[in-house]
Amino acid sequence: MTEAPQTPPAITTLGELKAAGYTYKSVREELRDNLIAKLRAGENPWPGLHGLEHTVIPQVERAIIAGHDIVLLGERGQGKTRLLRTLPLLLDDFVPAVAGSELREHPLNPILDATKDRIAREGDATPVVWIPREARYSEKLATPDTSVADLIGDVDPMRVAEGRRLGDPETIHYGLIPRSNRGIVAINELPDLAERIQVAMLNVMEEADIQIRGYMLRLPLDVLVVASANPEDYTNRGRIITPLKDRFGAEIRTHYPVELDDEIRVIEQESQLTANVPAAIMEALARFTRALRESDAVNQRAGVSARFVIAGAETVAASAARRAAITGEDPVARLVDLEAAVDVLGGKVEFEHGEEDRAWDILEYLLRNAVAQAVRHRLRGLDFAPLIEALDGSTFITTGENITAAEFLGGLPAIDGTLYDDIAATFEAASEGERAAAIELAVEALYLTQKISKDSGDGETIYG
Repeated sequence: MTEAPQTPPAITTLGELKAAGYTYKSVREELRDNLIAKLRAGENPWPGLHGLEHTVIPQVERAIIAGHDIVLLGERGQGKTRLLRTLPLLLDDFVPAVAGSELREHPLNPILDATKDRIAREGDATPVVWIPREARYSEKLATPDTSVADLIGDVDPMRVAEGRRLGDPETIHYGLIPRSNRGIVAINELPDLAERIQVAMLNVMEEADIQIRGYMLRLPLDVLVVASANPEDYTNRGRIITPLKDRFGAEIRTHYPVELDDEIRVIEQESQLTANVPAAIMEALARFTRALRESDAVNQRAGVSARFVIAGAETVAASAARRAAITGEDPVARLVDLEAAVDVLGGKVEFEHGEEDRAWDILEYLLRNAVAQAVRHRLRGLDFAPLIEALDGSTFITTGENITAAEFLGGLPAIDGTLYDDIAATFEAASEGERAAAIELAVEALYLTQKISKDSGDGETIYG
């Protein structure tokens, strides 16, 4: 993405705009031209979006090139809002507008009679202002109390009281969509809009007019309408009425990341971590989330949001930071922090009817599998026989929330060979905390493969 200039062009009148050779371009043409230019230059038009490159993104790009309004359908936490908020990056850095225009009209394409009359009077001296692209994106969360006045507009009684005729367009106070002229308007959770409000959008999107209080105003708005919706909302809270669905040129289904690496990139990008979370812990958390999305016991209609795994990573880091504050060690996440996070996150998962009583057993089982999968390929080829032999019934490994990394490492049984160093190298553990986290995961893997036993209680876990 090219960097936006620090200041807008030094053009202040309509005459200067014409002299500079500036031509009118609609929002859809602007988006299309800038997208094609980025694709030709090999630039990524969608920074920060992972796992959608070969499915959703091509469909969105085709819709933009075709000039279509877009509705994104998908379960919660699939990046719909983030994708919508990336669209403004395809707009020009600055565009001109008639100074004082309520609808930010283009000086070469005015749409209100009052603005046309003003340009006829002032001519090339008509003042021009420049609108930055970040000001050309409007977003509205659809709620049941949203009114026609909010989205389209209504008669302003104060303007009528000033002496204007009721049928005068100057008496209208415009809503969000007309005020988004020359830009993009996004409506999140579209089915939550009452059906009568959706009806009010029909003419704005197709016939380029607005109808307020019994009279119609021809208003050829230059606006791209995009929206998001959860497919379940069609039956649970509301629906998108058929005529409005027909107005959207593109209906695109989103999804959760397909590849594990994309899932991890999303976590790393979106989470605000207060401690070091080793890669194996992050992978286990990602695998745990993906297992929940595939489990028959979990309500897949509700989905397991990306916010779940992001909150999970932040909770794991917070647990490590809290433990470090108490024990005085460096804040590095370990297995005990992962288990603590799941205790907090369990309430964010919706289980199928009849499975609620087994919820914690299901979470524990899926977490164990996720940890095993995350460390299995890392430990392949290592010989654990010396460690297994050392745990002979009288020797144990103790870990837990109140045991520091130094205490854990100091309590490991002495064995022949370099197994501990090999484990640390396999996990790329550089610090003492990372080394403890790696060996702890390896010991847990031995338990999960039934090579050793495990007993937990009172904040301590004993392997032997």
